[in-house]
Amino acid sequence: MFKLIAGPCVIEGEEMVMQVAEQMKRVTEELCIPYTFKASFDKANRTSITGYRGPGIDVGMRILEKVHRELELPICTDIHEPWQAKVAAEVCDIIQIPAFLCRQTDLLVAAAKTGKCVNIKKAQFLAPWDMKNCVEKVRQSGNDNIMLCERGTTFGYNTLVVDMTGLRIMKSFGVPVIFDATHSVQKPGGNGTSTGGNREFVEYLSKAAIAVGADGLFVETHPDPDHAKSDGPNMVKLSDVKDLLEKVQRIYNVL
Repeated sequence: MFKLIAGPCVIEGEEMVMQVAEQMKRVTEELCIPYTFKASFDKANRTSITGYRGPGIDVGMRILEKVHRELELPICTDIHEPWQAKVAAEVCDIIQIPAFLCRQTDLLVAAAKTGKCVNIKKAQFLAPWDMKNCVEKVRQSGNDNIMLCERGTTFGYNTLVVDMTGLRIMKSFGVPVIFDATHSVQKPGGNGTSTGGNREFVEYLSKAAIAVGADGLFVETHPDPDHAKSDGPNMVKLSDVKDLLEKVQRIYNVL
């Protein structure tokens, strides 16, 4: 079965995080989909300086640890500075490298040295074959537990496009490839002081990615995306996630 990494873009509070994690656990157990909860403690690359960034690493790790302990779910979060890797590794099973930082050698090495799975998101400005160098930085730092994540490529002003052949190219590096279905429908900076998006295309890109061989999906979800503090326009409504996964699962089962 394909894997799923999912959760809210950013931690908005303990109550909301637990709500999302509990519902996602119920849905994925019912569908027998291996599931990892994801949320960010800090969004360091917001469009505007006034954008909500999150609660910070101390509060964020405490909330993520609660999800891990009470719901027995594996955890994924992203880091932006090398020193954060060791702190995140105390709670998280997957250390995620943001797309804009995927070439930062010190960040990749620090993540690798935790021994945890390192999920490297492909930069919007890189070709799929360029990600081999990112993989090698982690491998040569002593860690073979690596995933790559496709999240779209810059196509023009405020627009991304997904080349599905890139999934096959990155799989040739001998690592699992995850498709980020929600960031791939972003319109970076498209709302002036925040990012826009087209969540109505998430379903179609998800099905296409699984059809060409993606090993899993990355999906950001929120109980009320239109009032989310980050990435609302591209997040899937929590109540719609099960329907999305069932449709994708049918594609997977046919293959």
